[in-house]
Amino acid sequence: MGSHYCHLNLDERRKLAKWLEAKMPVPEIADRLGRAASTIYRELKRNTFEDTELPELNGYYCMTAQAKYEKRRAIHRKMIVYPELKETIEDRLKAGWSPEQIAGRMRLERHPIRVSHETIYRFAYSKDGREEQFFRHLPEHRRRRRPRGYRRHNRTHMFDNQSLSHRPERVSERAEFGHWECDLMMFRKEHGKVNVTSLVERVSRFAVVFRNEDRQSKPIMEALIQGLAPLPADARQSITFDRGTEFSAWKHLTAGIGADAWFCDPQAPYQKGTVENTNNRLRKYLPRSTEPTALTNRYLRSICHRLNSTPRKCLGYHTPAEIFETKLMEIQNRLG
Repeated sequence: MGSHYCHLNLDERRKLAKWLEAKMPVPEIADRLGRAASTIYRELKRNTFEDTELPELNGYYCMTAQAKYEKRRAIHRKMIVYPELKETIEDRLKAGWSPEQIAGRMRLERHPIRVSHETIYRFAYSKDGREEQFFRHLPEHRRRRRPRGYRRHNRTHMFDNQSLSHRPERVSERAEFGHWECDLMMFRKEHGKVNVTSLVERVSRFAVVFRNEDRQSKPIMEALIQGLAPLPADARQSITFDRGTEFSAWKHLTAGIGADAWFCDPQAPYQKGTVENTNNRLRKYLPRSTEPTALTNRYLRSICHRLNSTPRKCLGYHTPAEIFETKLMEIQNRLG
């Protein structure tokens, strides 16, 4: 690994100023600080205070040196130098984009001035970013950056012929378009039985959401049939569910549109991780405290439009809508 250079901090500058006042030689100061002598000389050249009108005040002052250092660093921060860039990033964060999606889309569109996702995070948690509480626009709204945790893996169990163990490999590897994952989003019990079906295509990550009046399986399957029937058969080949009783009428779905049904192992929701991830994104707009009886399919479609118009890292920063439309065109051209 290459060496990593750490800038002098305020505590080191305080010691430096005190030892300079005591006429200590620079090499000895460098040795006490564990720094190269060239670092100290560079610090004195860059951050010594000079006043042409009152030269007797010239000298090295720790607080002045720190302020000059911070000002110089700020000049190189794109989000400070280019306010219009910061405004654009802030607008996209408010629209639900992540820093990675913003940075990736900028690269894809070849913006003349662009930033990395790390630059966005660093600004959010910098002194300037904290003053305006920029972190509130980040996906997790955290006041402090948190180290990455570890994903917990659950055990899997094998069972009947509809198990994922029998699902074709091309589906598991996302090598073929037209395979979906489905789940229900529930709300607080006091709000009744109304819930929301979330449906996402595995290759494009294109999401569809609609309202259900309760958890009865047959009406849910009929809603799926109604939603997917307008698509070409190659765009609705299969759906993967969990083992909830609300999906027990899967044979009705197969008879209706000819789509295969696959089921996760018990207590293994990570096996349909695409829809689980989509649910996490939807919870930003549909928290558990939502009054579901007030939800309309028009409002749910507007949420889907926002999700499907957001670039995704796994899609090379294209949007789900772009990939979905491209795949549909390929099917139409093949059939046409």
